[in-house]
Amino acid sequence: MKINITPKSKIALLCTAVAGAFLIFSNSVNAVTVFDIGDTRDFGSVKFCGSDRLSYVNHLASMALGTIETYNGQAYSRLTNAFGTLPQAVSAGHVDGIGNQINVGGGGLYTYLFANYSGPNSRSEVWYIGDVSGNIRIPALVGGYALSGWTLFGPGVPAVPDGGTTAMLLGAALGALGMARRFLKI
Repeated sequence: MKINITPKSKIALLCTAVAGAFLIFSNSVNAVTVFDIGDTRDFGSVKFCGSDRLSYVNHLASMALGTIETYNGQAYSRLTNAFGTLPQAVSAGHVDGIGNQINVGGGGLYTYLFANYSGPNSRSEVWYIGDVSGNIRIPALVGGYALSGWTLFGPGVPAVPDGGTTAMLLGAALGALGMARRFLKI
């Protein structure tokens, strides 16, 4: 019986190809998405006086584009940025934090970012982050008031993963295995 031993150069070449494939499909870890007041992700604002952040976000989501109204003693201002059908925010799985640099993880994990800016005429800003992933940065100061904290809210319905990306990665993996089998004669 003859034993075939794969040369080390072929194994090194295969490892290099696999590592290169991983680099092609990876996101840049240093990328930071910058959010600002009035940008395309800005959802609206609330004259913040209480602690019921969830109801503030959900009320903004229910408002018509470009409207201003008062509800339960709070002044709401909904911008004209359209994001399609918006799910209600849920408190389950919400994350609170401080600081203006936030890691929101993979896309679809959170839907809304609520940021509170404290002061005598304080306000809160809400951004839509349903399709944003990775690191984001929000303003540390708004109108002379400092960021005092933020909350990430998830969607009311589970996010569905993108089938196209999954199929592409599966195809790439099967293709790499096929090439490795032929190249290494396994």
